[in-house]
Amino acid sequence: MGDLELLVVVLAAVLLMTWTARTLRLSEPLMLLAGGVLLGLVPRFDHIHLPPDAILMLVLPALLYWESLTTSTREVRANFRSIALSATGLVLVTALAVAAVAHALGYAWPIAFVLGAVLAPTDASAVGASIGGMPRRIVTLLRTESLLNDGTAFVLLAVGLEALTTGDPFSVTHTTIRFAESYLGGIVIGALVALALIRVRRHLADRLLHSGLSVATPFLAYLPAAAIHVSGTLAVVVCGLVTSRIGPKVIGSGERIQATSFWEVTTFLLNGALFVLVGMQTPAAVRALTSVSLLQATAISAAVSVTVIAARAVWFYTVPVVVRLVDRRPRQREARIGARQRLPLAWAGIRGAISLAAALTIPATTADGKPVAQRDAIVFITVVVIVVTLVVVGPTLPAVVRQARFGDDATETDEEDLAVRHIAAVALAEMPALADRLQIPADATDRVARDLARLATARDATDEADGHTYRQENALHSLQEAILSVKRAALIDLRRRRRIDDDVMRRVQNYLDLEEQGLRKAILLQHHVAATTQTSEKVPAD
Repeated sequence: MGDLELLVVVLAAVLLMTWTARTLRLSEPLMLLAGGVLLGLVPRFDHIHLPPDAILMLVLPALLYWESLTTSTREVRANFRSIALSATGLVLVTALAVAAVAHALGYAWPIAFVLGAVLAPTDASAVGASIGGMPRRIVTLLRTESLLNDGTAFVLLAVGLEALTTGDPFSVTHTTIRFAESYLGGIVIGALVALALIRVRRHLADRLLHSGLSVATPFLAYLPAAAIHVSGTLAVVVCGLVTSRIGPKVIGSGERIQATSFWEVTTFLLNGALFVLVGMQTPAAVRALTSVSLLQATAISAAVSVTVIAARAVWFYTVPVVVRLVDRRPRQREARIGARQRLPLAWAGIRGAISLAAALTIPATTADGKPVAQRDAIVFITVVVIVVTLVVVGPTLPAVVRQARFGDDATETDEEDLAVRHIAAVALAEMPALADRLQIPADATDRVARDLARLATARDATDEADGHTYRQENALHSLQEAILSVKRAALIDLRRRRRIDDDVMRRVQNYLDLEEQGLRKAILLQHHVAATTQTSEKVPAD
């Protein structure tokens, strides 16, 4: 089967399974996984293998970039310690726990540690598909953990593969240095790439070039980091966070709407394709199993699955207690959540295609040409753990969230109302100066002032006619454009002062973007009508 034919089949499966899941109100990841398994049972597809390089070099940067662009930097700063502990400490604990269980069941330490590194990180796509209904703080913790823990796991994987293929003993000092180099290098490269591309964007006037640069950005961050063997995933995440912070000041509404539409469709298809491909690999993993019997491999997979889930639960019910004993500041006490509310965090450890891609990077032979023992079993175990977490954890997570009884999170709605009122009040205060600069007659601006006043006092603006035709006048269109610029500046200032969250800013910014695009269409229509009128006046009567 050619690559193009496979691409068409996978995309068709994504659309069909997603439509089916939404029509029947079933779990989308499970339907996509089931569709992939059915495809994997078809003889024509039984030789298809998930390309790990394509996943790690093409798919992963794109997904991480969009996730980081839509992550709340305010919540990340507020919960940085918890995120950092989960993205590093939890990954290390999970890897060691899995390695210990695998070693106890007969695997040598090097291959057992590689298995632990493969299964240690959660999957951003799988987690993102299952975390609805949670407060934004919990959502940010889970999303950001899944964005950053890949970097920790890949360093562990590199150390494990080095020991596995060369036979060199494990060194704590060497591993610590690798961690420091990987994290610091990824952070620096991601920030530098983001700042450099922001400068480039300031000089771009073409919407297509802006959108093209948006598509290229994650790869421009990932590839240099991968080339010098530091964390490419962290470079992409940092690049996305920096871009989301500075981008609204330099990226126009049209460019932003176009890029957002592209990334929403692209990430939807990529996420779905990953679930389908994991399903397709399940029959192949069973067929390729030769080092142990299917029964033995299944028993080991069950033990490892329990270990992965249990390690996360133990972490979230022990580490917060230790933190409370060490940090007794009032701010820390205010940020605490109860044991019931920690349950979704402890339960949301879903694995996905990134773990499978990592498992498939295990070489078939060592440095001296000997075959890597039990590689087939590692791939099989990885597939089973992914399926178990998707089948067991994913569908039950909504019930766990309900059991946590978070209550209504009204702060987000309150912040959005605050943003709408504030930017309208600022625009209303600035309007006299803008009208004077643009030489707008005072009586012609009454309607604009009334609408802004209604928004500033949380009352709906109306569109009732009042005899004015300001929407068709060049000067008033200029005033409306100037007001939009004032509103955007006021909105960004609210976020800078941490009065509103990034998600709130993006929603209100989208309203302003749509308003600006509507205004530009009205201006174009006005020019067209004016040009048509002038042309008709020049045509001589018969």
